[in-house]
Amino acid sequence: MNKMGKTGIVIALVVVVTIVFIAKQKKTASEGPSNSSQMVPRLVDLGADKCIPCKMMAPILEELKAQYAGRMDVDFIDVWENPDEKVKYNIKLIPTQIFYDASGKELFRHEGFYSKEDILRKWVELGVTFEETISKPPVFERFEPSEVDARLKDQICYLCDGDIDPKTLVTVKAEKGDVRLCGPHCYFIMYSCLTEDKTGFENKVSVADFTSGESVPLTQAMFLAGADKQGRPVLYAYATADAANQAQQASGGNVIGLKALKQNELSHRCGFCDRACYPQDAAEVIVEGGIHTWGCCSHCALGVAARVGKDIEIHEKDRLTGDPVVVKTLNGSIASLEPSTAVAWFGQRQKPDGSWSSAGCFHQGFFTSTENLEKWVQQNPYETGKLISIHQALADKIKLSPEQIQKACKIGECSPK
Repeated sequence: MNKMGKTGIVIALVVVVTIVFIAKQKKTASEGPSNSSQMVPRLVDLGADKCIPCKMMAPILEELKAQYAGRMDVDFIDVWENPDEKVKYNIKLIPTQIFYDASGKELFRHEGFYSKEDILRKWVELGVTFEETISKPPVFERFEPSEVDARLKDQICYLCDGDIDPKTLVTVKAEKGDVRLCGPHCYFIMYSCLTEDKTGFENKVSVADFTSGESVPLTQAMFLAGADKQGRPVLYAYATADAANQAQQASGGNVIGLKALKQNELSHRCGFCDRACYPQDAAEVIVEGGIHTWGCCSHCALGVAARVGKDIEIHEKDRLTGDPVVVKTLNGSIASLEPSTAVAWFGQRQKPDGSWSSAGCFHQGFFTSTENLEKWVQQNPYETGKLISIHQALADKIKLSPEQIQKACKIGECSPK
């Protein structure tokens, strides 16, 4: 073969190699970047330093980068500073997270804020696991009470399951029998949940005179409204105004009639289920735009996000210690949790058919730690249910349909257990 022929072969080989290289580069660009040296999955977050949800993503990305070093690549690209990257990745909204497998193939993309827990859950859904590095939520449950509830049925409040003091008993006459409540506040909570026509309903109700324990029609009673050492309202009923005034002289407080009492009791409502609540007992909920409302329990507080379709900030108390728990949401996910160790108790009750359902708002709560939750459960021997993450508690509320939200916590009829 002459020299010119050999040269032609070399040139042809160079051309072929160049074409193959360019083809591979185009294929890689179409599938997205990958770390070919380590061959690990990759998460790319495209946003901007001055975008608010992007800023909230920043600490999450740093945590993932540190926790999964060598197992997952995590990159941030500022598309405001690098506008060509926005076109390259076909970005329509920031932040956008793109999930790539180890070969560089795009598996999934998400627009908007994405919590760490949701990111890890999505990797699992995509078939990518990180073995022991995936932090598993703590497990704690109790579906059998630690003590047998030996109380008689008529000694248990129909609404909150608390003990009934005969001197604060409220009785509602119903077709199926008497409904017994531990006090006026539980009565007004029940009243706020009724879906029936309430005309004349108060005529079915009697209260116990706090002095004698004798039954008095609700519409004729006078009430002494005071507060305990924690500032929580305390209510006592009396048969006459004179009896209420005598009690006021001895212990203080305000003597009021049913109309004023009803107005006070129904003045604060849960932003999710609309039931009456005391601010001292409730979680404070700040809705996007600065609107303040309440959650009659921690789970209902989360439900406000589902009901209004906006971001919220919750200020709740640990049910054991009273220490603060602060939850912020963004786009239907948990944006921040203080402290990060906080968890939720999902109180559940077994139905006659053997299935389990929510035990109601009086049996739910947030705790700053798993240890506090376990101590609280130990102190409440009749509680049954399980620990769930606050992320899961919010997800359970977000997936409710408008019809389910509309019916939340509605009693529907006044009937005994």
